[in-house]
Amino acid sequence: MAKGIFITKVNPAYDDLPEAQYHFPRMYRGQAQQMVGDWIIYYEPRRNNGRQVYFATARVDVIEPDPKMAEHYYARVSEYLEFPNPVPFKMGERYFESGLRQPDGSINAGLFQRAIHLLPDDEYALIVQMGVRADALEMGDFDADKAAEPAADYGRPTIQAITNRPLRDAAFQEVVRAAYDATCAMTGLKLVNGGGRCEIEAAHIRPVKEHGPDSPRNGIALSRTFHWMFDRGIVSAAADGRIPVAKRLLPEAARRMMNEDGYVRLPGTMLLRPHPQFLRYHREHIFKG
Repeated sequence: MAKGIFITKVNPAYDDLPEAQYHFPRMYRGQAQQMVGDWIIYYEPRRNNGRQVYFATARVDVIEPDPKMAEHYYARVSEYLEFPNPVPFKMGERYFESGLRQPDGSINAGLFQRAIHLLPDDEYALIVQMGVRADALEMGDFDADKAAEPAADYGRPTIQAITNRPLRDAAFQEVVRAAYDATCAMTGLKLVNGGGRCEIEAAHIRPVKEHGPDSPRNGIALSRTFHWMFDRGIVSAAADGRIPVAKRLLPEAARRMMNEDGYVRLPGTMLLRPHPQFLRYHREHIFKG
């Protein structure tokens, strides 16, 4: 097994859904196969107005041929986790992937352009550490000493941490709250106390227990009352933004709290909005309307 990098663009040419699958041509099959059972990090390049950041991690479960496109394959993934703090590929003169730097200081263009490539365990661990710590980049906390430690000393605790439900819940909550500006998508309420803590919660659209990923595209910011109703299928969300309701179950008082136009308030950034696949799952398997 080996860890690696999957590069996916903002508007991918392939059939990518990073939370569930990564689509790639045959030339990368050998390296992708090495990653089965291990973890990868997603990188978003500059092309198509990309951010040039490492933005999530996931575990590769299996490599399968694409039944519709010859010489192409899918890497099916699970345990997807979006980083609250996307990590740039370079900080100052330091690269998070040491292989990107040539001896003369120039960038290794050959590696940089490969859609799939291997990643040492210690460098994987450092990127994850930076991605889940909200203050890491702001404080300039790049730990070069830890980055040089052997993987056996550094990688294993990182894997234990990112499979820990409390850490994943905290990271998911931070990403979703930020995407919605701590505002309930269905009521427009934004309640923040004097200490800066908000009442808004991050709801999974496809539940975790039903293999829903910790991705903002599988999340929606809701007040506690509407989170409770969303989880129980009393309210839902349609791909066009409408709020379907189970009329027989929704109290009139709750209905009056909803946005007057009957539509959810979505993030301005398309990449942070709920994905139609997860919304469809909620309507078909959870919604009681």
